Amino acid sequence: MSGAIDWEALVDAAERARGNAHAPYSSFPVGAAILAQGRVFAGCNVENASFPVGICAERAALAAAIAAGCPRIEAVVVAAERPVAPCGMCRQALAEFDPEVPIMMCGGSKREVASLRDLLPSPFSPTD
Repeated sequence: MSGAIDWEALVDAAERARGNAHAPYSSFPVGAAILAQGRVFAGCNVENASFPVGICAERAALAAAIAAGCPRIEAVVVAAERPVAPCGMCRQALAEFDPEVPIMMCGGSKREVASLRDLLPSPFSPTD
């Protein structure tokens, strides 16, 4: 971990990404930001008429971090109109890299923080 987490910078990055979301079907834009190895990676949800083709904001940000060679994640922020936790698929994807990562869920002036372990106490592992 690179020291203290600058939650405000992560919230700002997630909110900016949320502004770019493509959510014509749900009308629920979401942005996410991941702190990985001291760098911030953002993503937004991108929906598609063929629903399984879409991608959540959290996995979009995670893919950006991995593509940049930064697999050690330190913190996650999810920004929406109200605080929402990552979906099950995103929880499992994040658990691959750090099952204890802190996650801030924010919307408007409300903020909640939980560890991924709290949100996904028993992640799938093919070796367990």
